[in-house]
Amino acid sequence: MNYILFDGEVRETLLPFTYTRPVADIRIGILTIREKWERYLGYSTSTLTEEYLELKFPMVEMEQNIMINASYLPTDALVEVVKGLKENEAVVQNNAIIAFFATDSQEVENFDTYNQIEFEQEVLQIKNTWDIFSKNAEAIQLDFDLITEGRDSETIPDSIHCFNKENIFIEEGVELTVGSLNAIDGPIYIGKNAVVMEGCNVRGPFSLGENSALKMGAKIYQATTIGPNCTVGGEVKNSVIFGYSNKGHEGYLGNSVIGEWCNLGADTNNSNLKNNYAEVKLWSYETERFAKTGLQFCGLMMGDHSKCGINTMFNTGTVVGVSTNIFGAGFQRNFIPSFAWGGTKGFSVYQMNKVKEVATAVMERKQLDFDEKEETILQQVFDDTTKYRNF
Repeated sequence: MNYILFDGEVRETLLPFTYTRPVADIRIGILTIREKWERYLGYSTSTLTEEYLELKFPMVEMEQNIMINASYLPTDALVEVVKGLKENEAVVQNNAIIAFFATDSQEVENFDTYNQIEFEQEVLQIKNTWDIFSKNAEAIQLDFDLITEGRDSETIPDSIHCFNKENIFIEEGVELTVGSLNAIDGPIYIGKNAVVMEGCNVRGPFSLGENSALKMGAKIYQATTIGPNCTVGGEVKNSVIFGYSNKGHEGYLGNSVIGEWCNLGADTNNSNLKNNYAEVKLWSYETERFAKTGLQFCGLMMGDHSKCGINTMFNTGTVVGVSTNIFGAGFQRNFIPSFAWGGTKGFSVYQMNKVKEVATAVMERKQLDFDEKEETILQQVFDDTTKYRNF
């Protein structure tokens, strides 16, 4: 069977992260949503997404296909139902489509003619940007169970002070010296060839991706994911860093989501709680206004390729778009559009020729190319976000 993950209606509410990737390639827990589905299904997947993303994320369509809403995270029970779908059948929950069977000749505009199978068990769905961090603890546990089932952890050195050691899994090639790993409240997973430098204190649930590093003395609190090829120091709580991004120095990051190819300058801090303890509002690309989150704690949402200078201060509930460069004293505004250059003293447009120069240099450091696919995506995002740059 051919499995295709589609963006669905939540793509707009997951911006700016879905400007540069399909919903399926959002990281939550240890794995991306795509990686979860592929492990459960035992098959590779392709994507139905925005046209400008198709060059990098093409769709493979066959005579028979099962279409899966990528905002839903898989479970054993859900995957069993999805795998069993037959022609003109769909899996639904609360009138929302989770998955359906389609042929290459069908143009499915509504599901009135489908036999709808109600899925009654609990399932995680990512509808908003803040769901990525607020549901991360549960997602880490699900991924930990999936990845470590039937496997043994590498040996943890005696110099590491462990709590609930059976809830800690270390992959091969990991460097650990002196520090503490506390897995009483949730699992700790450390990926291949990751480095945990001296004096780090970690509370689970926590995931450190392949080839990533925790700097000396890092303080990592629960429900935090650091994706592959990242360097992180300072204090981090209940945050998700997708991958290839750095927060290499002191400073606080809490209740936040950071995309790929980002860099937070030394002593960058974000607020995650308003002084009056009120509900946090966050910029919505869907409504183009600030929307209620229902959360008391909500920090920074930063899209891919964005950077900030030393001592940058972010307000509670700040949204930063794609490829911004932020600097300057004082609290930054709580919505900074894509391709903005500047800070509290004002912004100008971060022109594409400079964007390409920086992206090329940054990706070269990780032995990757800023190729035509990457350039096409950023150019389209630049064009699509012009209306927000009223500088």
